[in-house]
Amino acid sequence: MDSEEDNRENIDADQAEVKWCIDLDWYQQHNRSFVTLAEGCLCADCRKRLRVEKGGVSAASLFKNIKDCCSRNSEFITGELPILESAFRLFLANGNQPLGLEELSEQLSEQRGGDAYRTSAEILPRLLKSDKYYGIRQVGE
Repeated sequence: MDSEEDNRENIDADQAEVKWCIDLDWYQQHNRSFVTLAEGCLCADCRKRLRVEKGGVSAASLFKNIKDCCSRNSEFITGELPILESAFRLFLANGNQPLGLEELSEQLSEQRGGDAYRTSAEILPRLLKSDKYYGIRQVGE
């Protein structure tokens, strides 16, 4: 029994060190559009403002606008959103800064109104590893 607990602690320690973020290269590799997905997270004001810009919207522009404007709305991340959508929006809001599982869990729980179980560091790795839509990957993967 002790050896099983030791293994679980080692796995937990390994997972705690892993950081996650949106992998923009993943979108190209899977013939998907990061810009299209992220545009869906823009507030109405940013949608209008960015539509005026010529030549399309860059990923950097989306990150900046979402961080500086859209993410400040209390409805940007809610408990009604799917967990992975919430994680995607959290990375958009923080400028895609990589986060460890504990940080991600704490921030998601707070943003989703105390949803501590479904956003726990034990549940998140399974959800993140099975992501086939948002391009959230381990840093360096």
